Amino acid sequence: MTHAACPSVSAKQRGARRYTPVALGRRASFWVSAAVVAHTLWTSAAPAMTYRLYASEWHLTPTTTAEIFAIYPIVVVSVLIAFGGLSDQIGRRATMLLGLGASFLGALTLALAHDVSWLFAARAFMGVGVGLTAGPSTAAMVEFNGDGAPRRASVVATAAQAAGFAAALIVGGALTQYAPWPLHLVFWLLALLIAALFAVAWSLPRPGERSTTGLFTPRLPSVPPDARTAFMVAAFAMTTAYTHGVMILSLGGQIAHDLVRSPNTLVNGSILAVFAIASGIVSVLARSLPTRRAMIAGAAASCAGMGLLAAASAIHGMTLFLFATAITGAGYSLLFLSALEVINRATPVERRGGTLSALYLLGYLAVGILAPVLGRVATVHGLGFAVYVGAGVIAALSCATLGLALGARRTTDD
Repeated sequence: MTHAACPSVSAKQRGARRYTPVALGRRASFWVSAAVVAHTLWTSAAPAMTYRLYASEWHLTPTTTAEIFAIYPIVVVSVLIAFGGLSDQIGRRATMLLGLGASFLGALTLALAHDVSWLFAARAFMGVGVGLTAGPSTAAMVEFNGDGAPRRASVVATAAQAAGFAAALIVGGALTQYAPWPLHLVFWLLALLIAALFAVAWSLPRPGERSTTGLFTPRLPSVPPDARTAFMVAAFAMTTAYTHGVMILSLGGQIAHDLVRSPNTLVNGSILAVFAIASGIVSVLARSLPTRRAMIAGAAASCAGMGLLAAASAIHGMTLFLFATAITGAGYSLLFLSALEVINRATPVERRGGTLSALYLLGYLAVGILAPVLGRVATVHGLGFAVYVGAGVIAALSCATLGLALGARRTTDD
């Protein structure tokens, strides 16, 4: 009788309410997006501590190891070229979910890998995942952050990358050294974490999200004309920052092993994690540093760190190597933070996803070129010479970034 007296609430309306998706609030969405940012570096660094084991068990040369590393940024670049503006068309949430699904397949493939072909396939899946999530997750952090503290999103994004990087090296080193199934367990854990993140990200808000059933036209990530000068400066900073990953992730395990003379992957992973820890600490300490000063300091630190890394490799100096990784971690953090700041200020919200994807594209392209080159150099001329070449290239990029930051006052000033 009561229902008859309230005919305004129909069964259809009750059903609609029942199936209305529940969206996370702005604050929760900000932190979920930050977790997606962290996943990009964890995914990137996940096999870093197992490369030496793969090489030992499957008799891989440094060239093959570098090629396994390089397939990842090459696929990231390909995805960014074809789908860099996807999140501006179908929404941040939908694009991040697609990327997390691909990352999950990559982690699962690594967990099941039994020969080198599986490694190439897994890293390709991971490249798709990071290519789809890197730009949208960073853009989502800016948009969910609101207008209260514009730099907060850039600072947290930098810290999130550092956290993902450190977790991959320390957790990966511990599980590889002390847990059973050293070539598999770490990737089962990563797959589980990505699956949990996918489940949470499903509840992100859907502003601007449209149905994906229609025809999607791939298009290159583009930069608004008014933002091109700012983009050039940010691109040099981002490229310089990302090339550090070649030295730390592709060659770092072998460098640490040769310097420390330790077969313990937890020890070696923890040493390399100094890079990520320094990066995270500096990103927090530098939250009030003007953008231009941050870029100048980052370029200078990067250049100095590469000099110390080359010296440490030459004299097998462990203390010098730790200083080098800490200083380069600080340089990476300041360069990445300032690059995001420049782009976020110069780009309108409706073009931000594509512009950030273009920025990541150049960073990963540099990694995809440098990694196999250094791997080949290491195979032919030895690891030490490869370190000198890599350090020289990154120092040159640092100097170019420093010159642009000093000359582009209007673009980089707060």
